[in-house]
Order: sequence, then structure tokens, then C-alpha cells
Amino acid sequence: MSEIQIFDTTLRDGEQSPGVNLNKLEKLEIAKQLERFGVDRMEAGFPASSKGDFEAVKMIADTIKGTSVTGLARSVKSDIDAAWDALKGADEPCLHVFLATSPIHMKYKLQKSPEEVIDLAVEMVRYASQKFSTVQWSAEDASRSDLPFLAQIIEKVIDAGATVINLPDTVGYGTPEDYGNIFKYMTENVPNIDQAILSCHCHNDLGLAVANSIAAVENGAKQIEGTINGIGERAGNASLEELAVAFHIRSDAYPFETNLNLNEIKRTSDLVSKLTGMHIQANKAIVGKNAFAHESGIHQDGVLKHASTYEIITPELIGLHSNVLFLGKHSGRHAFSDKVKQLGFELTEDKLKEAFQKFKLLTDSKKEVTDDDLFTILTDIQTDSSVVDKYELKKFQVQYGSNQIPTATVELKTPEKTIVQEACTGRGSVEALYATLDKLIEEDLELVDYQISSVGRGKDALAESNVQLLVNGEQMNGRGIAQDVIEASANAFLNAVNRYIIQKHTEEIRKVQQV
Repeated sequence: MSEIQIFDTTLRDGEQSPGVNLNKLEKLEIAKQLERFGVDRMEAGFPASSKGDFEAVKMIADTIKGTSVTGLARSVKSDIDAAWDALKGADEPCLHVFLATSPIHMKYKLQKSPEEVIDLAVEMVRYASQKFSTVQWSAEDASRSDLPFLAQIIEKVIDAGATVINLPDTVGYGTPEDYGNIFKYMTENVPNIDQAILSCHCHNDLGLAVANSIAAVENGAKQIEGTINGIGERAGNASLEELAVAFHIRSDAYPFETNLNLNEIKRTSDLVSKLTGMHIQANKAIVGKNAFAHESGIHQDGVLKHASTYEIITPELIGLHSNVLFLGKHSGRHAFSDKVKQLGFELTEDKLKEAFQKFKLLTDSKKEVTDDDLFTILTDIQTDSSVVDKYELKKFQVQYGSNQIPTATVELKTPEKTIVQEACTGRGSVEALYATLDKLIEEDLELVDYQISSVGRGKDALAESNVQLLVNGEQMNGRGIAQDVIEASANAFLNAVNRYIIQKHTEEIRKVQQV
């Protein structure tokens, strides 16, 4: 079996998904879970892109010790310097520096000749290798690059100090045959290729990201780059959970192994979905809610007689076990604390106390508390930034009059700690609620997207709402949970607004510090 390294870029390429805006605490929680999942490298972000991204990368680099932490940089010395400042506290800091190599990119984006591109790539790799022991160089848009030119520049950047060569299918143009051939060509035509690891990075514009990644490792790649749930720009990236399970189930066809802990797939997938606000489609391979559902009578009969008749993957393989949490209103804090640790959370004493209180409140109204319920509660508590004064929902009521026009009455506590109240109507209860909140909140608001779903099953399941708001022109994601759909919707709306307030507060602090 050939070992394949897994390079996760959920926190960088994944966060570039439209509407995704993770704060530092959320990024750190995902990083911790990626470490438990067993990825070999995680790309924590693009340190030079913003002060916020720099701080997030630094926090992750200083915290994560079981996984190599990587930062992205353009072929600019200041980018490389920023990445080093953010990553130097990591056990194994790694730089990912890129430069376009396709004719269309060199002509229209870079406006450089092939010779100038080679010179710049060599200069930047040489400069980076003075700081980083591991330098990954990426040929942006490799799948549309001229292969002899690509071989030429790869040979030179390896001589300059590159230890990993990434050949990305940046726009998802490649087919398995064509993309695999790129790796075969480099293996056969770059004299010093044995001094570096070949890596693949595939986008899913044609739905071929996973297939192209497999074609790459079949032709010499030793590292696969991808994201959890396949999130990313446009149609997303190669889905790491799909690749991991494919290698496991079809080891007869794919003699490759990874260091991934397959039992952590479900938990990792759920965490990324909740924090990014990107729902997993029901028929998504491996982690979709229908992945183990059988509607056809013939299929149901077969599964009941012997699961392997129609199930090639067991739910247990990905960490999908019985979801009942055998804790109730009489459960003590010690048992609760043990369960929190089992779910992979490390809470401060204050946050553990808050989580226990919310758990107790839930047991008063919910007959059966599940792991999903608790996971959702813990995620919200662990990623909440309570140091900034925000909007707080105090009371709300939605009622229908004789003319059946819904009216929402809402009482809020503002960031200035004043209590305000308002009532508005709407064509539906959520519309009335959101109209009222819009009137109470000073920011300019526009609802872009609204979604509601249940956490688990049953009539007493928690409701989870996800929204996208334009807050003063900036797109923000918000999420909220409650047993009541309307309350969950209100919490999601306020969460999006509060994320904006926190972001602006952080920016103001940075300005003061820079003065």
C-alpha cells in the first residue's frame, strides 16, 4: 500500500465559498477537529490577506501540534514574511506559495513572459526556503499549462528549494485521463522530481474533482488537497471524506492508504457544516442524510435480510452511531462533562457551566436528548465571542388577528444596553419577525437567504436556522437553534448582525493599536 498525505484546505480554499465568513474561534475549533480527523497538513489561511486572517493563522499555528500548519502566500516577499510571522510558532511551519503558469494567466493576469515567470518563481522559492524547511510551490492553472514549460519551471523551483510541487486544476477543467497524464509527464520528464513530493488540488466545476484526484495518485502524486464536504469556490473542491472512504472500501482497486481517522468523518462534516452555514445536500455521498436511507421496498427488504446487499459502507465506519444521549434531567455534571470530552470539546469552566445549564433546560422540554443536540449546543457556546456588547433577544411574540395577518412583537437589548420594543406585520410569521427586527436594529439590513432544518428527528427535535444577511453592504452568515422555529429564526438573524458588530469592533481595536 502506498501512503498518501492529506492536505486539508477547508480553512483557506473552503472559506472562500460565497457567504462563508469564519471568526477566529470558529477556525480554531475546525482546526482542532481536523487534527483529530488526522490530516497531515492543514492550510490555516492566507496571512497577508488581512489582519484577521493573520491572527487566526497564528492562533492555529500556536495551538495545533499534531498536524503541520500551512499558510498561503503570493509570489511576493511581503506575503512570505507575513506567513512566517504567523507560522513560526508551529511545530512544522509550511509555506504554500503559488504562481500562474498557463498561457492565458501569464498573458492576461500576470502580464509576464514565460521567462519572467520562471525567474520570479525561482526567486520567491529561494527566498522562502531561507525561512521555511517545507516549501510547497503551486503552478496555478496547471491543467491548462504547456507541459514542457511546466516541467522546466518545476525543475528550477525544486533546485531553488521547493519540497512539494502542487499541480492544481484551478478552474476544474481537467478530466481524469488528462489530469493524470500531467503527473505522469512530470514524473518522466523532470530530472530532479524525486527530490519533491507531487501534490494534486482539484476543483469540482465539472463534478470530477474526486475522480481527478484519484487519477493523480495513480500517476505519481503523493499528496491530495481537498476540503471537508467538498466546500470551496464555485462548485467546490475535492471532498476529502469521499476520497478517504473510497480508498478504504475499494482498496482492491486503489492501493492507497491515509492517516485519516474515518470514525471522525461525521463529526468533522457536521462541525464544518454548522460553522460555515453550508448545508450538506441530502444525497451527498458519505455524509448526506440520505447516504444510508433506503426508500425502495426491494432495497429495504434486502437491507433487513443482510445489510451488505445494498450498503457498501456502514454508518459506524464514519462515526455515525446510535444518536441517543443517555443523559436526562437527573444526570449530574460529572457525567455531562465526560460526554463533552467524548464529543471532542475542551471547554473552559465558565463555558462548561453554561453548556450544562442549557442542557438542563433542554431536558425539561425534550424527552430524548441526542448527541446531535448536544453537539449543536456545544458548538454555539465554544465559538461565541461574549467580550463584545451585542443585540440580545429578550422577548418575542407572534400572533394572528381576525384578519389572519401575522404580527410580531419583539423586545431587544441593544449593544448600548437599552431595551427597545417594536411590532410589525408580515405575510407570514417569519416575515413579520424579520420586519420587526429590521426596524429595531440600526444597521442597514437585507436578507439574502433563509433556511430552516431540524437537528435530528422527532417532533421535539431542535430547529436550526441559517441566514445570510447584507449588513451595511457586507455579507454575513448567521445561525440559530431553539426548540421553536420562530425563535431559531430570530437567533440566526441576530447572530448575523452580531457577527458584523464583533467584526467592526475588532477592526476598531486594530486601528487604535496601529496608531
